[in-house]
Amino acid sequence: MTIPKGNKANWSKGRLKGQNRLRLVVLGFSLCFAIIGGRLVELSLVRGFLQNDKARPTHQARLPRPDIVDRNGMLLATDIKVHSIFANPRKIIDVDEAVELITAVLPHLDSGKLRKKLSNRKRAFRWIKREISPTLRAELHDLGIPGVGFRKETLRVYPNGNLAAHVLGYVDVDSKGIAGMEKYLDDQGALYTASLGDPEKNASFSAYLSIDGRVQHAMADELAKAVVYFKAKAASGVVMNANTGEILAMVSLPDYNPNDPLSAQDAKSINRVTTGVYELGSVIKPVTFAMALDTGAMTMDSRFDARLPLAIGKARINDFHAQKRILTVEEIFTYSSNIGTARMALAVGIEGHKAFLRKAGFFDKLRAELPEAAAPIIPKRWGKLTTVTAAFGHGFAIQPLQGISVTAALINGGKLIPPTFLKRGLESSQGLATQLIKPTTSKNIRDLFRLNAVSGTARKADKIAIGYRIGGKTGTAEKVVNGRYSKNHRLNSFVGAFPMEDPKYVILVMIDEPQPLKETHGYATSGWNAVPTAGKVIARIAPLLGVKPRFTDAEKMRLAKKKQVH
Repeated sequence: MTIPKGNKANWSKGRLKGQNRLRLVVLGFSLCFAIIGGRLVELSLVRGFLQNDKARPTHQARLPRPDIVDRNGMLLATDIKVHSIFANPRKIIDVDEAVELITAVLPHLDSGKLRKKLSNRKRAFRWIKREISPTLRAELHDLGIPGVGFRKETLRVYPNGNLAAHVLGYVDVDSKGIAGMEKYLDDQGALYTASLGDPEKNASFSAYLSIDGRVQHAMADELAKAVVYFKAKAASGVVMNANTGEILAMVSLPDYNPNDPLSAQDAKSINRVTTGVYELGSVIKPVTFAMALDTGAMTMDSRFDARLPLAIGKARINDFHAQKRILTVEEIFTYSSNIGTARMALAVGIEGHKAFLRKAGFFDKLRAELPEAAAPIIPKRWGKLTTVTAAFGHGFAIQPLQGISVTAALINGGKLIPPTFLKRGLESSQGLATQLIKPTTSKNIRDLFRLNAVSGTARKADKIAIGYRIGGKTGTAEKVVNGRYSKNHRLNSFVGAFPMEDPKYVILVMIDEPQPLKETHGYATSGWNAVPTAGKVIARIAPLLGVKPRFTDAEKMRLAKKKQVH
């Protein structure tokens, strides 16, 4: 076709416009197809994936929980492989038949609740029973119920039952740490857990605790006997390495079985060593002695007037074993004189007393690995009367673990070492230490401890654990009942150490509300219950810890008489 010359330009322009329109149409169709295709992909793949993901149990991938072992490698907590049974209600053909078959194997299940679960087809995943035995899994599998499946899981088990329950803690059904060292390990995160393990084998090494299972068992056994014998409400105790801060045993009774986490919910089963705070009474007196000696407010040759009660305003401070005379430092310790100890604190001064207690850590919450830790209760207003009562352990409340940690510093040369429930060496422990008192002051406190076991209120412990050179201090604290101190409700304690010529171990025993007995001549103070209990514990654990007995001539004669009797 021949195009006139005049129209060639117009024709070219029209052709170009047509091509542009065609391109726009093609582009429009392409965009439409792309949108439709993308929507189809979303519907068929992405949403399908999400729905399938909802149809499965959602558990965050994690490293295996490490085994927990005592310092000698004894297994305290481990994982075992188990199965859990679940159902996809959308695939259940006959709900009634499925319920009948499942409850025949698992009769403890509530058939009504199970039927309701399986009938709800809005959800594609429902747990039926977590953590079943291999036998039950095989029986259910052989039934071949459509829509019922199994998932491999791990079950945390504690082979020794109640042993060290408050240290170990427990986990929930999803193997998440809820309390104790189990929660501590989780709180440290995956990097910490990985540091315990071998990533190439995807397996975790063991977490070594400072606990010695043998010592833990001996203390738990003796405390349980003491609760029964003295008709007490509860008892607790700690054994600590004085030079490393490692906790070798920690017991709080009543306790629980971590294999049954529900038993831990009982209010009576709290961890009294770290969760509870108490007025510890006279076991705090050695702190006052150490303060007065270290600051130069007194010497071992000092004397204090205990002839009359100490008057502070309207308050009167008396002695339980009143001597009504001027007492030496040694006599104040062995007679446990409130008056003499209070005068020591007054000699230091209110601000000096507060500063020393703060240095000892009594004004701060003690932080070890266990998450269950209570803050101390300190009076908002600290005056002269507070200093007087705090001198002998009243008017402020702390964790028992704080009390034994400071006691360790008083007798180990003066070094305050943070306590730990994880195994650690001497060198690293010493690197964490701060100097609380002078070594010479510590030597004086050791002498007072030993004197009290030989001729003071701790004699019964020394007579039971013959040859192990025990030293210590008793405490009988009246409990507050209805806002007033009650003479019939006592928290008795004994804090001691052995062997006193070079103390390696510190022990704390507490007995809550022991009753007076005919055998104790109607007395219920610490020297009649907490002290002999501690002596029995030491007699059992000292050989396990490698402490060799060393007998005096008098002790040899006593042992010979015992043999003749038996």
